[in-house]
Amino acid sequence: MLTLLTEVASAVQPVAEAAVSHANGAIGAGLAVIGAGIGIGLIGGKAGEAIARQPEAASEIKGNAIVLAALVEGATFFAIVVGLLFALK
Repeated sequence: MLTLLTEVASAVQPVAEAAVSHANGAIGAGLAVIGAGIGIGLIGGKAGEAIARQPEAASEIKGNAIVLAALVEGATFFAIVVGLLFALK
């Protein structure tokens, strides 16, 4: 009986480790998306505040905010790809 339990435990362990690795990759991709949402929200909020303080600089502020949001999106896509590579490994 003990040998049967030992064989079952040794067969289940790699499957459980793979499931944990997949879950960690998916969690990492999800956290990257949440972080990007927060970052882009902060960029937009601060850009709105800056435009309210200096309306004459609105076009310059909008341009900078778009560039910053694009950089955040690029880093997010990279993090999602890495997370999904770990999840699908």
